[in-house]
Amino acid sequence: MTLPTAPVRRLTSADLPACSKLAVSRDWGAEEHKWRFLLAHGAGYGIDAPDGDGLAATTVLTRFSGGLAAVSMVLVAARYEGQGLGRRIMAHVLAEAGDDTVTLHATDRGRPLYEKLGFRAVGTVVTHRGRFTLSAPTDPTDPDEPAAAAPRPFTADDLPALLALDAEVFGADRSPLLRDLPHFAERVVVAEEDGVLTGYASAWLNADTLVVGPVVAGTAATARRLITALARDAGTPVRLDLRTDTPGSLAAWSAEHGVAPVFPNTLMVLGDRDLPGDEHRRHTPLMVALG
Repeated sequence: MTLPTAPVRRLTSADLPACSKLAVSRDWGAEEHKWRFLLAHGAGYGIDAPDGDGLAATTVLTRFSGGLAAVSMVLVAARYEGQGLGRRIMAHVLAEAGDDTVTLHATDRGRPLYEKLGFRAVGTVVTHRGRFTLSAPTDPTDPDEPAAAAPRPFTADDLPALLALDAEVFGADRSPLLRDLPHFAERVVVAEEDGVLTGYASAWLNADTLVVGPVVAGTAATARRLITALARDAGTPVRLDLRTDTPGSLAAWSAEHGVAPVFPNTLMVLGDRDLPGDEHRRHTPLMVALG
C-alpha cells in the first residue's frame, strides 16, 4: 500500500462528508453537527489518502484567547495505522498551538501516543448515557440553597454575565463559541441567585443523543438543577461527560437517574502546566472535543 505523503492541510466545510466517513469507519459515528461546529470555531487539519478515498487522518485545534487550546478528532484510517500519521498530524497542531496550554481527552487507544508527545493525565472523565428519570429518590435539599429558584431559559440579556462567568471558570475567553451556543444547542438555561447569574447549561443533539454540556455552576446542587431542567423531558437518551476524580462529582447522581457510565476518557495536559480556571465549577464540558 502506498504510504500517505500528502501534506497536512486545512480542512473546510467541504470536507465534512470525508470527516464523517472517516469517523464512522473508526466507530465514532458521523456527528456532522459536531464536526460543523468544531470546524467553524477551530482549525481542522487533514491528510488526504493516497488511494483517493477520502482522508487518511484528521484533527481539530480549537484555540481560545488567554492561551488555552484543545485538540480533538484525532483519527487515522485503519488501513494507514502504524505509519506515523497520528504523530505527524499531532506534531503539526502542537506547532500551531505555540505556547498555549494544550489539553485533550484521550481514549485508551490514543493515550500512549499522547504520553510520548509529552501529555500527562490530570483527571478522568467518564461518559454516562441513558434515559434520564426522576424515579430515583429526591435529592435532599441543599441547606445552603433553601430557596433556590428553578433554572430559566437563557435570553440575550444574559449574554454578558454568561461570558464573564465562563471566562472566570475556564480561565480563557471562549466568547466566539458561546455566542453561537444558542444557535448550536437545542436549549440553554441559566441559574440565578439574588439577580446574579450563578450557572448555565446547554443541551445539544448529537445524532440520537442529547448531550448536556457545558454545565457551569458554583455548586453541585445548582448543577443538578440545571441538568434536570434540560434532561427531564428529553425524548432521547442523555449523555453526560463527568469528572469522577473531583469533589462534588455528579457521577453517582447521574447513574441513580438512569444515565449510567459507559466508557472513560483521560483528561490530559501537555507538559507540566495545569489547566487554568476553576475545575470545581466545570461540571461537564460542552463536548470532550473542547476540553
